[in-house]
Amino acid sequence: MKFRPIERAGNCLRLIDQTRLPGELVFNEYDNHQDIIEAIKRLEVRGAPAIGISAAYALAIAAGRLSETEFSNEEVRRLGEEIKAARPTAVNLFWAIDRLLRLLPENSDGGQREVVPLLWQEAERIHEEDLLMCRRIGENGADLIASGDGILTHCNAGALATGGIGTALAIMYICHEQGKKIRVYADETRPLLQGARLTAWELGQAGIDCTLICDNAAAVLMAQGKINHVIVGADRIADNGDAANKIGTYGVAVLARAHDIPFYVAAPMTTFDSGTESGQGIEIEQRSATEITEGFGVRTAPEGQKVYAPAFDVTPNGLITGFITDQGIRPGGRTA
Repeated sequence: MKFRPIERAGNCLRLIDQTRLPGELVFNEYDNHQDIIEAIKRLEVRGAPAIGISAAYALAIAAGRLSETEFSNEEVRRLGEEIKAARPTAVNLFWAIDRLLRLLPENSDGGQREVVPLLWQEAERIHEEDLLMCRRIGENGADLIASGDGILTHCNAGALATGGIGTALAIMYICHEQGKKIRVYADETRPLLQGARLTAWELGQAGIDCTLICDNAAAVLMAQGKINHVIVGADRIADNGDAANKIGTYGVAVLARAHDIPFYVAAPMTTFDSGTESGQGIEIEQRSATEITEGFGVRTAPEGQKVYAPAFDVTPNGLITGFITDQGIRPGGRTA
């Protein structure tokens, strides 16, 4: 990988500003957890695993900035809850913070000098584990792909969204390493164009054959027989297998079913949420109307226009062929 989207830099967090891609490759360093929260909210860093990693580093930074008199387990937990509130849908955010909070001593405050290094170590461990999980997802998924296959993906589930080579895109990276001649079709992914700005850029950096399409062109490609597999990522997978991913994913799954094309969700086991029974229990983040009416600073709708702007939708398990995870491939609920 030619770039590292997330990196510890001393007691700071270094991030690629994904809002500036593909025009500029800009790195920002943050030594304040509130700035990292804002970076998560404005999508400077995005993707469930990447959000979780960034949140873990944010808590370590926040705890380290407390004075000795301010430091207590209660205050660290409060900071954790503040970071959790950054975005509601990606389960890795909550999982990562809870994992760090479990390090706090149960019967005492432990002390800043004892606790803060533990938080940093655990944040780095989460980062390293994600790198390895991405690799395993890629290797497991690559077994499904033959040379010459066409793969459709939606949004960005690559290195920019994780601590490694991605989830859905990890499969394409591994296929490329194996010398398989694959063709990737990337939906533009309205309204923020993560497919156009991020996936196309990222795969281009790796020299992987990628064709960018409008979101509403997917059905035509399927009808023409150019798509052999659909592979997407996920921000949360409920206990029954319903999967939340970027808005538009549900529609792609319906099209894949109609054209008898396998539809896979690629995600680490950390994205599975056994505490949420079904997709109906997943909170869907609502984004600003201006992302649709004035995307990238250009007004494309009338002033005062009413807007419905969910960031994600939920694909029912019955439309999912299988889940490509770091622990192998799990069957979905789709039977044909």
